[in-house]
Amino acid sequence: MGMRKPRNIYLIGFSGTGKSTVGPVVARRLGFEFVDLDAQIERTAGRPVPEIFQTEGEDAFRRYETEALRRLAARDRLVVATGGGVVLRPENRRLMAESGLVICLEAQPETIARRLETLATTRPLLAGPDPAARIAGLKEYRQPFYATADWVIQTDLLSPEEVAAELIRAWELLRPRLDSAEGGLFGGWPGEGREGLAPYCPDTEASCVVRSSTGNYPVYVGWGNLAELGWRIRSLGLGGRAWVIADRTVWDAWGQRLQTSLAAARVEGRPLPVEPGEEHKSLAEAERLYGELSRGRAERQDIIIAFGGGVVGDLGGFVAATYLRGLPLIQVPTSLLAMVDAAVGGKVAVNLPVAKNLVGAFYPPRLVLADTELLTTLPTGELTAGWAEVIKHAVILDPDLFEQFRRVGGRAATRLDPETTPKLVGRSVAIKARVVSEDEHERTGLRMVLNFGHTVGHALEAVLGFGRIRHGEAVAIGMVAATRLSVAMGLLDTEAANQVEGLLADFGLPVRLPPGVDPAAIIDRIYYDKKVAGGRPRWVLLQRIGETVIRSDVPDSLVFDVLNTLRTNEKD
Repeated sequence: MGMRKPRNIYLIGFSGTGKSTVGPVVARRLGFEFVDLDAQIERTAGRPVPEIFQTEGEDAFRRYETEALRRLAARDRLVVATGGGVVLRPENRRLMAESGLVICLEAQPETIARRLETLATTRPLLAGPDPAARIAGLKEYRQPFYATADWVIQTDLLSPEEVAAELIRAWELLRPRLDSAEGGLFGGWPGEGREGLAPYCPDTEASCVVRSSTGNYPVYVGWGNLAELGWRIRSLGLGGRAWVIADRTVWDAWGQRLQTSLAAARVEGRPLPVEPGEEHKSLAEAERLYGELSRGRAERQDIIIAFGGGVVGDLGGFVAATYLRGLPLIQVPTSLLAMVDAAVGGKVAVNLPVAKNLVGAFYPPRLVLADTELLTTLPTGELTAGWAEVIKHAVILDPDLFEQFRRVGGRAATRLDPETTPKLVGRSVAIKARVVSEDEHERTGLRMVLNFGHTVGHALEAVLGFGRIRHGEAVAIGMVAATRLSVAMGLLDTEAANQVEGLLADFGLPVRLPPGVDPAAIIDRIYYDKKVAGGRPRWVLLQRIGETVIRSDVPDSLVFDVLNTLRTNEKD
């Protein structure tokens, strides 16, 4: 996208949210012209929309829709009421975002069904015993695109005049901000355009949309975008109370800002603080939280917000997945490691004493919101540990980013600022999103490449005792071990292995085992790893920067020799 010059107002949202009713009111008050997009299409095609669908199919209708939007985007001072599915086509989203303010009108499925019930004979969607359920299913598919509008208005309890007043307020507030804003802070997934990703929104873009079998969900990365959380939740059509499972330290620093965001969207926030530390990612802590939810009479329309680092993201997600057989989950990661790894992908779990993440589930969130400003209060060691996951993504899937890191150097790359940090984090998130979208449940082996460095890293954490070493630090050591194993297996040249190790060290990450760690104990723990298959560990190894291979034929003796070279009391 280029410069945004909002000249028009585009109303998006599901049928029955009030676009055609409110649009003329807004146009009259602003002195604009009202346009119904479907009516424009019917004039061009010479027949009604249902007939276009019946005789030519949906693809033809979407082409008519895009052509009509293209003509309208060249004009100004329009209020355009669009069809419910206009957001499905990337070109439509681009045209609206570049030429106008995109406002989504929202309503609960029950409200929509009630408003549309007089049209039941002409709306197949409303046929059957439970039209609200059918609406909810279709709405969920479209929701990630609705959620990334410039502004969202919940219309359930508002009159058309009240909705119009709120819409005009949004126009007056946002138009000056967007008038000179640059589009396209983030690209799509590496090597791809923005086809299929989310449209523009007020202060940030969705860095990517993760595809999931239970519904796609957007990931927002920005600086200061925690203020958007409340209305983004509302834009998903979620109601009820928000139970915020929060790291206590994070809550003390940023909890008021989160509560303010929820209150502004009329979402009731109920904090459930968790003490920091990996030792609290346990069944016992989950049981304590179940008790809090039970005493508070949490209901199925309530939501869980996981507000903290990876521990809280996994624990909060596990509680959300299991309490009342599943509550909607919102991930708000506050550590770098959680932003680029734990919060994206839908894996939630708790630890057992013998190994990490042995009890868990695949449970995707409804959205992920990462505010990189929150990293400014992160302890230096935690921030440094988080860069291990960013480097890992570069090593296994993005050689261009790897080379950029090497050229810039660790100190410059890790300096936090509102311009660079969201871009860098967003790029790393998009890498992981692409992988988990293509292999959601780790069935094809593609997602397993994300475990590069984790085999030794997780085992090291277990040997030392959870919480004695940061996860990112353990993964950094694990990456060094994996690259040396790759060399020893004849897969990788020594120079590439040295480049990986040198980059990790340049970022201030450890590249040797802590003193006193027995390599034999690490090997023993590796066999408890959930990725063991047929009694053999599966190793993610490197063939070159950006290209991995999975091997199950790595001898334990070779692993032992490599780990011995990483002992701190021995020289290479």
